[in-house]
Amino acid sequence: MESQLHALEIKLAQLIAMSGKLRAENHQLRQDLAQAQSSNRQLGDKMDIAKERLERLLNNLPDEAHE
Repeated sequence: MESQLHALEIKLAQLIAMSGKLRAENHQLRQDLAQAQSSNRQLGDKMDIAKERLERLLNNLPDEAHE
């Protein structure tokens, strides 16, 4: 009985340690995801700006038919 309780204590300590490790890993993954989403939004904004500039440049080019 004593050895079973000791084995159970060891397993419980391992479970607690693993839970803490997974909690920390989950926290880090959430931070990484938030950073990636922020970068994605910034890149999307830059693409929109570049698209608008390109459209303006294309609209300002003379038509071939008028030359």
